[in-house]
Amino acid sequence: MTSYSESYKAAGVDVTAGYKAVELMKSHVEKTMVPGVVSGLGGFGGLFKPDISGMEEPVLVSGTDGVGTKLKIAFLMDKHDTIGIDCVAMCVNDVVCCGAKPLFFLDYLAVGKNHPEKVEQVVAGVADGCVKAGCALVGGETAEMPGFYPSDEYDLAGFCVGMADRPKLLDPSLVKAGDAVIGLPSSGLHSNGFSLVRKVFNISERNVHMYINDLGCTLGEELITPTKIYVKPVLSLMEKVKVKSVSHITGGGFFENIPRMLKKGLTARIETAKIPRQPIFGLLQSQGNIPLHDMYNTFNMGIGMCIVTSPEDADEAVSVLNGAGESAVIIGSIENGAEGVVLC
Repeated sequence: MTSYSESYKAAGVDVTAGYKAVELMKSHVEKTMVPGVVSGLGGFGGLFKPDISGMEEPVLVSGTDGVGTKLKIAFLMDKHDTIGIDCVAMCVNDVVCCGAKPLFFLDYLAVGKNHPEKVEQVVAGVADGCVKAGCALVGGETAEMPGFYPSDEYDLAGFCVGMADRPKLLDPSLVKAGDAVIGLPSSGLHSNGFSLVRKVFNISERNVHMYINDLGCTLGEELITPTKIYVKPVLSLMEKVKVKSVSHITGGGFFENIPRMLKKGLTARIETAKIPRQPIFGLLQSQGNIPLHDMYNTFNMGIGMCIVTSPEDADEAVSVLNGAGESAVIIGSIENGAEGVVLC
């Protein structure tokens, strides 16, 4: 007997749409398979056998996050094939800050109504993000929740597990005065501050399609740009240069995230003139009349990740990162002091 419930469908949940969505997403999931994956889709749990050869003390590192109200931009634009990259990025970029390699990822998608083709687009983005991070999409959940979410909206969250050798974990206690701060450029706003962004621009279906000369694209195209995934360049750097500490610049901007990679008594002096200028931040600040402090306390301002190395390793680190496809730049240094971050 096939699985089907007319009564459940009348209540707003179509289980057959869920089965179709799973079939549509299979090809996207398959491209994320990496060594260590034991199970395929359909089981009660995703199985993964990590390679711990050569490790003295394997440690699991986990991270979870969502996409926040950036989803509202996807709804207005009816574009759902990149928002999954954001979800993966927000998790794997945190995991690599510990010095860990992401191993596998799971997503949770809650929808008001299961539109299989839309679900496929979302999961395709998740799979693309996993490929960029070098991890496997080993499972997930799509929950149809009529009456809880509007029929054309959804929420998306994810969970990542990585692994590192404990003696090689990054250690903020090693950071000292005189060390260099290297910045990796962002791809734009990433996935933070969108409640403020939507308020400043009074986001609507009309203006997301408005072309803005300063941006060189429509407002919606700028805002929907996926969060950059830094995993492979950072892991490559760690193989060649001694990295002391890393910070993912997310919600809270510079003032909340940079101190997390320092021990007490140290301050990162950031030379803002060295940060590559991205027009979206200037447009936001001027149109919203936002104080500069609030900008650096909410957005990444063009730098998605900061890395601390000793001064003698800084130039080599920049060279390695740029060889891995980044446009890294030394944006500051570490000093004694209690401020945490000083902008100059």
